[in-house]
Amino acid sequence: MSGAIDDVTKLTSGSRLERVLRSGLFAVTAELNPPDSSDPQEVYEAALVLSEVCDAINATDASGAHCHMSSVAICALLTRAGYEPVYQVSCRDRNRIAIQGDLLGAAAMGVRNVLCLTGDDVSVGDQPEAKPVFDLDSIQLLHTARIMRDRGMFLSGRKLSVPPRLFLGAASNPFAQPYDWRPLRLAKKVQAGAQFIQTQYCYDVPRFRTFMQKVRDIGLDEKVYIIVGVGPLRSERAAEYMRTNVPGVRIPDEVVGRLRKTPQERRRDEGKKICVEIIEQVREIRGVAGVHVMAYRQEELVAEIIHEAGLMPRPRQPGAPPRDGYRRRRSAISS
Repeated sequence: MSGAIDDVTKLTSGSRLERVLRSGLFAVTAELNPPDSSDPQEVYEAALVLSEVCDAINATDASGAHCHMSSVAICALLTRAGYEPVYQVSCRDRNRIAIQGDLLGAAAMGVRNVLCLTGDDVSVGDQPEAKPVFDLDSIQLLHTARIMRDRGMFLSGRKLSVPPRLFLGAASNPFAQPYDWRPLRLAKKVQAGAQFIQTQYCYDVPRFRTFMQKVRDIGLDEKVYIIVGVGPLRSERAAEYMRTNVPGVRIPDEVVGRLRKTPQERRRDEGKKICVEIIEQVREIRGVAGVHVMAYRQEELVAEIIHEAGLMPRPRQPGAPPRDGYRRRRSAISS
């Protein structure tokens, strides 16, 4: 997997992310955390950095039940600029009518990758008085998107003149109990139509190895591409907060202790180093097809991690701006 080809057009058809995964290359995706703004320039600024180092950029859909610029709007901006988005769709805020319409609209804009999520409950966000919808869950959403794509119809049975071309993904959390149930839950998502999986943050590599062994035991590694979620920890306080307040995040004591023992001025670098080490470890696990790097509004740090993990260069995206350095392009766009 070490020699990434330069021109992704040599791969098979489909979304860019799908072509990279099907080719056997180790895929890299990253999250673009949406701005609290109506200015598209804020999206382009973040995307310029991420586009240099990853194969697709995830547009989050009000994650943590906090309102930001909509994921479908971010995807529109990304496709306009020639980048490859992953459209995250949460079931929390829209019913099946709105979701199906959004899937068609996204496909019309050139979006090919869709990550189907149930969504965090409104009680964990900053507007807990909001009314949740949850007309569908993630498995039902996968089934819906698959019907639209493969059978060319809405859930009502009404025909589509042109079905959407979608590469369907879902989330998995190997680090939440009951552990034995997690591969079975993953199997249900694969059966519903998931073609790729992005996992929760991985800080407990031994636990993830156990999960992947069970995934291989039931043959899921041959049916779905598994992309492991990773991210840097700024400090031991950040690690303590995440493992206490973010559902399903497991951070071993030894990771927290390692940060605590590091001088304060070096903890950011130590957190980055831990993330790079985790990438190197999970890359060696059979059945792992890539990593998904998450660092809240720290796009420059994401780029550093991907470089230091030896995941460059990435395959070029046809039609994307030439890779002559995101800093120069950033100043050109701003002028």
